[in-house]
Amino acid sequence: MLLFSTLLSINDTMQKDDFIALVITWNKESPHKENVIPGIEWNGERNVKYGNRDVWLQIEEHRNRNIIAVRYEKTEADGVVWDTDYVMNFDEMKLSIRLDRSYLEEALVINPAFSTPHFITLLIEGGYLKPDGGQPIARTPVLIDDSNIGILAAVINGQCTYHLPVVYISKTCQDEWPVQINRLASMLKGVAHVFVEKHQDMDEELCRLCNDHNEYNGAVGVYFPNKAYGHKKFLHHSYSGSDAVMMEKIIRTVIQYSNSQNIDALYTWGGVNNSILRDRYSRQQEELRAAETARQQTENETDALIQSVDDEIATLKKQLEKLTRENDALLYENQGIRTKLDRISALPVLYFGGEDEFFPGEIKDMLLKALRDALQKTEPHTRRADVLGDIINSNGGYQGIAEKKAKQLKDAMKGYKNLSSTMRQLLLNMGFEITDDGKHYKLKYYGDGRYWIPLAKTPSDNRSGMNVAMTIIKNML
Repeated sequence: MLLFSTLLSINDTMQKDDFIALVITWNKESPHKENVIPGIEWNGERNVKYGNRDVWLQIEEHRNRNIIAVRYEKTEADGVVWDTDYVMNFDEMKLSIRLDRSYLEEALVINPAFSTPHFITLLIEGGYLKPDGGQPIARTPVLIDDSNIGILAAVINGQCTYHLPVVYISKTCQDEWPVQINRLASMLKGVAHVFVEKHQDMDEELCRLCNDHNEYNGAVGVYFPNKAYGHKKFLHHSYSGSDAVMMEKIIRTVIQYSNSQNIDALYTWGGVNNSILRDRYSRQQEELRAAETARQQTENETDALIQSVDDEIATLKKQLEKLTRENDALLYENQGIRTKLDRISALPVLYFGGEDEFFPGEIKDMLLKALRDALQKTEPHTRRADVLGDIINSNGGYQGIAEKKAKQLKDAMKGYKNLSSTMRQLLLNMGFEITDDGKHYKLKYYGDGRYWIPLAKTPSDNRSGMNVAMTIIKNML
């Protein structure tokens, strides 16, 4: 699962050795001693691996594309696998940083806290990052006062271009910031600029410059480079713990945007290795063709070479096919995650329990139906009605997935006589596994042994099909 992703522009002062040395420094100086790989002695190698099975760092150079890719991987005692990737394209002078978390079978489910990679701090301190839209990328907030208020006004009015989002934090009526601005800027370094209002007296002038579209009285605005993504505003509410809630909303919104951006495969560890394998595969094919041509003249001398090349090509082809499947799977997974994240604009009210979803949106559909049913029984213009309605509307409204499936099922099972190919396909599409159980079929919902029902092969009762449909609707949808 992708936890963090950013693409940064690097200035020409960074050379390949500088990049590799910085990555090794990042690992050696980690404050978490269990993350440090002991005994790294780098002597200028471009293709090398350090560490052991549980924690390792590998460097790969893709010479044809002028790219150096680095992967750091750590497997925790509970089975959680953390991957940190740094992919530097020296032709385009851009650096991709990605943090993924995956699981082994024995992994425990945990709720990770957000953490910005410390490597970005090293890039800032080394002076390697190019400014973004004229604004330096920093780990400290930008104070907006009378001297630079025009910069903020241009952002709010959409008159300037930034590659990274801009977070603007206004002051409350008590002339205080609603969140810890230095901590927020540090956590969002490399993924957003943090602008903060220096004093509340600026509100009137900013309102004039922005035609009253600016945030004020402690509100926070997040302005995205992609206008289609929209502008997010978070109002300030004064209560115990409101600063932590506001902080999480801001970070969640910015990181979701950053992670949802499309990125070229050559800015990923898997994509770089895939490309390297393709190049090696092409070279071996060329050598094979040359060897086959030479065999016509010296067949006996080239047979051994052809056989060895054939074997290597077969191995490379298997590796390439495997890596391509893995890349495609990750792409589809990230697309699915990105689609889900695009619909999230606030903190979750409830968290998933131990039940897995049988299909995307299943649990959400059940919860929204329950809320809708409760809302219909609730007196209007009450606090309970307003809260229930707000949650339903904030989650895209009730889609009625189960009701649509129920109607399909009742229509198909009405007057059931036998399991036709059309009905079989409908049941399969709805998630049922169909097995032969003597005089009956056994329908198991998504392979879960808790949810199954028999279906007669030759029913004697005209209503048997509808009875089965109603049982499925009651117990499984």
